[in-house]
Amino acid sequence: MKIDTIWQELESDQSMQSGLIYKRLSAEMNNDLYVALKVPEKLRCIAAHISKSHEPTVQTWSHLKDIKVEIFNDNKQPDKSFLLILLLNQIHKDIFSVLCEDLFVQVSQVENEKDLIKALLNRLVKWETLFQSVSQQGMTGETQRGLYGELFFLRKFILKSENNFNCVNSWLGPSRALQDFQFGDWAVEVKTTHGNNHQKIHISSERQLDDTLIPFLVLYHLSLDIRTNHGESLNEIVSSVRSIISSDANCLNTFRIKLYEAGYFDIHLQLYENTGYQVRNEVIYRVTGDFPRIIESSLAQGVGDVKYSVIVTDCTSYSVKETDLFNRLTF
Repeated sequence: MKIDTIWQELESDQSMQSGLIYKRLSAEMNNDLYVALKVPEKLRCIAAHISKSHEPTVQTWSHLKDIKVEIFNDNKQPDKSFLLILLLNQIHKDIFSVLCEDLFVQVSQVENEKDLIKALLNRLVKWETLFQSVSQQGMTGETQRGLYGELFFLRKFILKSENNFNCVNSWLGPSRALQDFQFGDWAVEVKTTHGNNHQKIHISSERQLDDTLIPFLVLYHLSLDIRTNHGESLNEIVSSVRSIISSDANCLNTFRIKLYEAGYFDIHLQLYENTGYQVRNEVIYRVTGDFPRIIESSLAQGVGDVKYSVIVTDCTSYSVKETDLFNRLTF
């Protein structure tokens, strides 16, 4: 049963005027974590039934604006209480549902009470950061193009792989990792260019194209033309990927969370509707040997935070075929 359905059931329950109504999301949970509703406020929350001796100091989280951490006493069991994470701002209801579903999956097998509490509290900073992003006025043009490029590669990867979840899970661009896709001994950095800058790729650090610790590192370059009301929009490619993975609920939920981390929220969809992208050129480079780049080991002592550009015409000898690339990206 989806978490939204349970909250809707609890919201229609008139049996309690004041207190906490709660229900298990799944019988397979190995701990006492519940989907809950605090009444009469009708605040959606998740509730962990814990020993009073394990109660955390909730004042540590008093600065949070959109969510609240609270201890709710269990009058039936004096030695127990509920640790609540409540949603205060209803504008985040959809995001809260997705995040909570993911949390239940991640902690379903956690039996130790202290570990469960730690897992819950560790999520709060990440959640609050995501909620703050919603209030912003959408992504910049550069961020939109970068996200489109990563999704273009992700869609190809999924269609050529037999493991949708691992493909989505390997997408680390939204979490600002060194490379956009990573798994085991390989990594792929996706770069998009457009307009008059098709031949110049901007590299954000001396470690981004450093293969010292990565046996197989690839630079995937997507050259785009951007037109109004022509081409594939960001919303359309998001819908396309969702459709491909729709049969796997866990994969779909992970994808939604990564979109949130990237700054893509439904509330901003109209901002991306009219901008279309067409792929002008698509080239894959194996980053190895004398590939033109700056790496950490080549820097003089005291030099860091390096940003530079790579001219793609000087990289042609390092190009690889698409089939060779996806044959190498194994899990």
